[in-house]
Amino acid sequence: MNAGMKLTALLGIGLVLSIIDVPGDGLPVRSAHAVVGAPMTPVSAAGVARRTTRRVVATEAAVASTAATSAAAASAASAPPPPATPAPAIPVGTVVAALPANCAPATIKGVEYSYCGGVYYRAGFQGNTVVYVVSRP
Repeated sequence: MNAGMKLTALLGIGLVLSIIDVPGDGLPVRSAHAVVGAPMTPVSAAGVARRTTRRVVATEAAVASTAATSAAAASAASAPPPPATPAPAIPVGTVVAALPANCAPATIKGVEYSYCGGVYYRAGFQGNTVVYVVSRP
């Protein structure tokens, strides 16, 4: 076969393939059978909460390490923190949905807290909800 016949054959095949119409939605493709919301699926409520908790912990660790490395410079530049009270009435680690009245913002070693009546609170997430955790600066 010469080159002219090969080119003509290829063009003919291409024309035939462009005219053929596949019936239905096209080529058969199997559908996925994931159940959204079932445990251990990407969109389940438990999975979202689990990933959010991991992200918050990782972010707090990164902020704490960054704050520790620049502690000397930050302590020289910032004002001293409010005086600490002997022992808070609320145990450290307690999660509350809202802050008490008359809270003041406090930044200690680059970390933001809310100071309310001798107790330091740190904002965090539980799922998609903002909560406040009793913390020790």
